Amino acid sequence: MADDIAKDVQAGVAPEPPVPVRNVFAFFAMVLGMFMAILDIQIVSASLSEIQAGLGASSDEAAWVQTAYLVAEVIMIPLSGMAARILSTRVMFTVSAAGFTMASALAATATNIDQMIIYRAIQGFIGGGMIPSVFAAAFIIFPPSKRPIVSPIIGLIATLAPTIGPTVGGYLSHSFSWHWLFLVNVPPGIIVTIAAWTLIDFDKPEPGLARNFDWTGLISMGVFLGALEYVLEEGNNKGWLEDEKIAVGVVAIVIAGLIFFYRAFTAKFPIVDLKAFTNRNFAFGTAFSFIMGVGLYGLTYLYPVYLSAIRGYDSLMIGETMFVSGLAMFFTAPVAGIMSRKLDPRMMMMIGFFGFACGTLMMTRMTADWDFWELFVPQILRGCSMMIAMVPINNVALGTLPPDRIRNASGLYNLSRNLGGAVGLAVINTMLTRQTRSHYEQLSEHVQWGRPEARDMVTSMTNKFNALGLDGGTVAIKQLAGMVEQQAYILSFIDVFLLLTSLFAMLVVSSFLIQKPEGPAGASGGGH
Repeated sequence: MADDIAKDVQAGVAPEPPVPVRNVFAFFAMVLGMFMAILDIQIVSASLSEIQAGLGASSDEAAWVQTAYLVAEVIMIPLSGMAARILSTRVMFTVSAAGFTMASALAATATNIDQMIIYRAIQGFIGGGMIPSVFAAAFIIFPPSKRPIVSPIIGLIATLAPTIGPTVGGYLSHSFSWHWLFLVNVPPGIIVTIAAWTLIDFDKPEPGLARNFDWTGLISMGVFLGALEYVLEEGNNKGWLEDEKIAVGVVAIVIAGLIFFYRAFTAKFPIVDLKAFTNRNFAFGTAFSFIMGVGLYGLTYLYPVYLSAIRGYDSLMIGETMFVSGLAMFFTAPVAGIMSRKLDPRMMMMIGFFGFACGTLMMTRMTADWDFWELFVPQILRGCSMMIAMVPINNVALGTLPPDRIRNASGLYNLSRNLGGAVGLAVINTMLTRQTRSHYEQLSEHVQWGRPEARDMVTSMTNKFNALGLDGGTVAIKQLAGMVEQQAYILSFIDVFLLLTSLFAMLVVSSFLIQKPEGPAGASGGGH
């Protein structure tokens, strides 16, 4: 360390001040809070049926356990930057951690679906404030030289938490009960709340900003983002514009969106500072984060759907299979940190995007027999590639912004990943529905009675079932229809994986649209 300082002095560079130990502990407490908030996006996804049974709810009502959290969280994420400036990061994060913990405890005590939806909305809204705060804190607390260590930690949490969510959720609901999906947050939540209040002290509140608070902007942003998330979550299930609520949601998106963007550009202190997008690297980094959200949440959704619908896995078996990606991310994090010291961040992004595209391309050869080992290499590629791409994207997007813009910008940056996930899931669900129907019609033409192969198969199956004392003809037709339907579903999965492959292959080429930073991926400084 002394030698490094001496070299800096000789080179005429001011040595970086050491990071106070208190700030390091504060940062890790914030990271734990962020992990809980992101984990809760997916922790109930594999256990909705248990919650539905426990609360006596319909499947449509149970889906709102997930939707309420996502809608509320997506509103809070961009708002957190302004809240942190007015209250200070210390107060804002402490309130978020305490509120999230209390809402988690309340969710575990819910006795009906209405209570659960309200508690989940509170949990998502308050917890959403913790996510961008960590990204902002990393770039405020730590100097550029420490980013190769800090960025992989943030990238690991942001990608690992939603990936292992179904695993953790499946294990808890199987081993204990669905109540523990929420009770598990209480002990770490208390620790994070106390640590945040005690340790965070790296910015001061600016209460004067509250006098010019843009309430019109806040309400329009809430309606715009809330309606957008709702439409994307529920659109495919309800037939998009054929459903009256979805149509009303689309009108709300347009009207509230126009008001929100008008206020964002004209208000004295807008709720969200969109000027960060004038920074070219932030704009591209946010766009890449959006597509990373498509890949991250899209595959976290696709694998369980395949394993459940085609392989008949329960939530615990799905979690065990999905854990491969989580392990790959965990072990790649330090490698990504080393790479970020040595490589051009654009090259790191290209490697990550290319690896992800290779993993999804492998999935285009899937059959109904694919199991743990067939999914093993694609999941390894997915986990490693996510980490390798996420670290330079974080650094490029936020690392060149001045400190006074980072808090607002980190909210926008995290929002892009969540919205990417929402848009991705909407597109994936719609494709699965429509392509399954299309492939079923095409395949049905090949199993008409006039085709000798189809006739021979039905005859053989009929004889087999007749020998078992069943109504052979009826059972054979049902079996054949099930086979056609399953194959159509598999082909629709392949279509989705082809789309994801194309999307990430396009990102490989797009990486060079980013301006070359002055140093490697982890060394970009602020203030340009």
